[in-house]
Amino acid sequence: MMILPKATLVNMLTVTIGSIIGILLKNIFSEDIQGIVFQAVGLGTLLIGIRMALKLPDGYLLVFFFSLIIGAVLGQLIRVDLIFNEISEGLKILIGNNDSGFSEGLISAFLLFCVGSMTIVGALEEGLQQKRELLYVKSLLDGFSSVALASIYGIGVMFSVIPMFFFQGGITIMASRLKNVFSQEVMDSLSAVGGMLIIAISIHLLKIGKISLENMLPSLIIIAILSYYYKKFKLKTKLDKAITENN
Repeated sequence: MMILPKATLVNMLTVTIGSIIGILLKNIFSEDIQGIVFQAVGLGTLLIGIRMALKLPDGYLLVFFFSLIIGAVLGQLIRVDLIFNEISEGLKILIGNNDSGFSEGLISAFLLFCVGSMTIVGALEEGLQQKRELLYVKSLLDGFSSVALASIYGIGVMFSVIPMFFFQGGITIMASRLKNVFSQEVMDSLSAVGGMLIIAISIHLLKIGKISLENMLPSLIIIAILSYYYKKFKLKTKLDKAITENN
């Protein structure tokens, strides 16, 4: 039986409302105010990313590095950035918007809202146990964050609810069908890679540098696959060792 991702729908609603408020505030705030908001969001985002990255399980450092490298190379080869640009350009044409920050807003908001540990754990809880409290708390936090982001990037932030539905809602639906795949190690490893991408967002927000975030998104898929099989390998190694010692 497929579980409807109700909490994700609530999350989409809070981001939409917050984005509308942020867009209205954008026309009220001066460039100086917008700049300081930009920096505040960047610092807050940096802290979130660091905390997430520190969730990496012991012994998974090489898996972490390989996932980032393989994911980045794969993303560059298939040009995920061009795919995102085409999608965002299509949305811009659809709504008649020529804002240059549309793509950045959509991508940055999606990464900030959807690759965090609360997203993963909350979506899994909804899928496995039909518990929605964590995602409801996340919805409230995302609503406030979307106000700040939309005041910077504009309407692109609001359209991040589209990939949010497929990613976050997809985890809920998939978790209900694949209950044995998402171990704690897989979730923590996924959160760690997500944290590094969040740190990359903060680097951009603080104007320290520019990182091709879109092309690193496949790292999230790679870390889930590698950490899953790495755990199975570790368990098999321990089992073989125990059998050898008993013999």
